[in-house]
Amino acid sequence: MKRLIILTIEIIICFLLQTTVFQWFSLGNVVPNLLLIVTVASAFMHGQKEGLLVGFFCGLLVDFSFGNVIGMYAFIYMFVGYFNGYSNKIFDLNDMTVPIILIGVSEFVYFFLYYVLEFLLRGKLNIFFYFTRIGLPEIIYTVFISIFLYKLLILIDEHLVHIEEEEVY
Repeated sequence: MKRLIILTIEIIICFLLQTTVFQWFSLGNVVPNLLLIVTVASAFMHGQKEGLLVGFFCGLLVDFSFGNVIGMYAFIYMFVGYFNGYSNKIFDLNDMTVPIILIGVSEFVYFFLYYVLEFLLRGKLNIFFYFTRIGLPEIIYTVFISIFLYKLLILIDEHLVHIEEEEVY
């Protein structure tokens, strides 16, 4: 129950930071995707099911706030969360390189799916223009911010695990 409350607070804080504070620090009208970082981190730490659920709620939050079609962002974030959950049992949680690489790859997948669903289906075929203007700067900015945010999310999760272990004994 505590994990659910803390995770909800993390999602809300990251959403608020992404939509307010980081708008002031936008580079080339691009802000880091903090909700994607939370989704990937949750999937990496706790597996496919939590990645899917966190991705769904992060995407639904973005859909309700900015989406033209309800469910598009939810689908993208769920897809990213579910497939990053496969790495849960394979890699060590304290290794920083794998999650940072996963966040970079996930940001690319996010950009590509967003491009297909938002631009390609409307006949806008210049993917290289969108990638150089939006995709690449967002990937770089998100990966840079994820170095700090992922470490904070790991510390919060370790603290929660420590509290849960004390309650059991």
